[in-house]
Amino acid sequence: MALTIATRTRVVIDNDWAGDPDGLVALAHHLLSPGHRVDAITSSLLSPVFAPAPGSAAAGALLASQLVELVGGPHRPPVLAGSEHPFQDGGNPSAAADAIVGAARADDELPLVVVCGGPLTNVAAALEQDPGIASRMSLAWVGGSLTGAAEYNRDTDPAAAARVLATPGLQVRQFPLETYRQCAWSVAQIEDLLTSVGPVGDWLWQRFVELPLPEGFEVDAVWPLGDSCPLIGTALSAESSTWQPGEHETVQVCTRIDGALLFGDMVALLRRHARRSTARGGASAT
Repeated sequence: MALTIATRTRVVIDNDWAGDPDGLVALAHHLLSPGHRVDAITSSLLSPVFAPAPGSAAAGALLASQLVELVGGPHRPPVLAGSEHPFQDGGNPSAAADAIVGAARADDELPLVVVCGGPLTNVAAALEQDPGIASRMSLAWVGGSLTGAAEYNRDTDPAAAARVLATPGLQVRQFPLETYRQCAWSVAQIEDLLTSVGPVGDWLWQRFVELPLPEGFEVDAVWPLGDSCPLIGTALSAESSTWQPGEHETVQVCTRIDGALLFGDMVALLRRHARRSTARGGASAT
């Protein structure tokens, strides 16, 4: 007899899905987690360093859509592309910003958490479009640095980060560079897991293998899976991690994350999905 897990939050998941594949690994975890409900998935742009021409948000939306179909199940959230340009005053109208506003304005007994594992472009655009949603949602963001060090998610769109983190009334849980680097796995560990959990894992591993790296480029032996951090507060429990006040009074910063809980849950859910898929004869069974 199976236990029924309480669904305590609903989430909109925003990320630059065309970039580091750890975002897609986190997305699979989100989609499989019974502790929250995924209402929408939105895609943000990559840094111009990695995407010299517009189109990275759309490319990311395509990847996220493919993963949603692979995971399958009766509830398949919509995937919407965001702006292909950094935030500017007046906002960046997009389907992604519309989705965030719509989810925040929806009447629902579950609280909304917007989970962002990339630049805050789409979140800033949504807040610019409707400032009133700040009190109807909270944000979990993987980004920034406690020491002011260079950090990709913040630095890809610093204007968006400044706009969002200074929003009055917006409750934020932040997972900075120093924290998400605690989520380090060896590349061998990632390959071993993903190639053992069926078609979803095989697809995810291909995203690592097919990264457009320069010929002869050698990756480090360690790869942080930092975009998984927000699941601690949405699908699981934040109590066993360590927190401190942030620069703004509405920001709480995670300084130590319970990786055993976070990744133990991820591994168990991926393995369970693979077993059920095999038993039912299809990759999309859940």
